[in-house]
Amino acid sequence: MFDTDQFIEDCKRAYADDDSHKAVREVVAEAVSDPAAIVKALGEPTEAGFSPLFHSDDLTILNFAWAPLMTLMPHNHNMWAVIGIYGGREDNIFWRKTENSLEAAGAEALSTKDAAPLGKDIVHSVTNPIEKITAALHVYGGDFFAPGRSEWNPETLEERPFDVEGARRMFREANERFAKVA
Repeated sequence: MFDTDQFIEDCKRAYADDDSHKAVREVVAEAVSDPAAIVKALGEPTEAGFSPLFHSDDLTILNFAWAPLMTLMPHNHNMWAVIGIYGGREDNIFWRKTENSLEAAGAEALSTKDAAPLGKDIVHSVTNPIEKITAALHVYGGDFFAPGRSEWNPETLEERPFDVEGARRMFREANERFAKVA
């Protein structure tokens, strides 16, 4: 049984015990091992978006839903993250900074019941490659909404400040595209 308040407390306790991603990853892995329980507690996602379950200076927990075939531009977090998939699939492309841009440096596909850490220096882009919504719990070792993060233009790979409202707009636009084909 997934209890949102208990999950938040477990993540906070794990972070207090070990401020790296390791203990939090175990909490997330346990949670996503029963995807149906998360859906029962949080509801079946019906549109793309992200909503905070918990937010502080030290820890942010978000519920993410990716629209079918949606891609989010390369971005960084400047903090570790743990991604736990409870429905669908999330493909990550990892990027390496070059003198003036980025170059692809690797990839990882995450599927339902996977929980994976991302280091604090990772730059990645995210794609939902399937034709249904992908749902995930994301836990960050810091304030996800704080300034100082970057994103890269998906076409030119030029760096710019991360725009949270721009990201929300991308999720809304993905919902509009999905609604037209659904």
